[in-house]
Amino acid sequence: MSTHETDAVGGPVRHSNAVRIAAAAIGVVMALFVVMLFTSKNSSDQPSASPVIGQQAPALGGKALLGEPVDIGSNDRWLLVNFFATWCVPCVKEHPELRQFAENGAKDGSARVVSVAYDDEASAVKKFFEKQGGDWPVLDADRGRTALDWGVAKVPESFLVAPNGVVVHRLQGGVKAREVEALIERYEAQGRANQEGGS
Repeated sequence: MSTHETDAVGGPVRHSNAVRIAAAAIGVVMALFVVMLFTSKNSSDQPSASPVIGQQAPALGGKALLGEPVDIGSNDRWLLVNFFATWCVPCVKEHPELRQFAENGAKDGSARVVSVAYDDEASAVKKFFEKQGGDWPVLDADRGRTALDWGVAKVPESFLVAPNGVVVHRLQGGVKAREVEALIERYEAQGRANQEGGS
């Protein structure tokens, strides 16, 4: 009896390393993918990932759906520019926090909010604010140009603009009033430290 292996038609079986090489390659790719998942930071942890951070804020050229148009160049306080949509569940969830931040900022005149409605109908936006509250300016996205200028990836997304008109921070996935206020405190402290260091 022969000790050689044969295939279904009686020919010799040729053992190939192709299966082992393919399995090893898949294993390497999977290992690299796992390493990438564990070592990469979430984009919300990287405010500098946005091209507008550290730059003068782009204009808000959309039509005012609620309130008055906003000229960032004449702004003299902290401004939170919020991109949202009425159909976006996280946007609805963050809205009370935006209201709180707007109310706190209005008390001492230190900050204000402006929202930009992304891919939404004017009537839906008006109904949303009637139901959810909030009395800050709301603009349309100017056929998507404003969102493009600001580099918006996905709503909700907000940008903190300093009184000098420079965008200092990007917040993705919803805001918390206290966190935004803490950011302002931190940036103001940095500004004071820089002034003292330069004098």
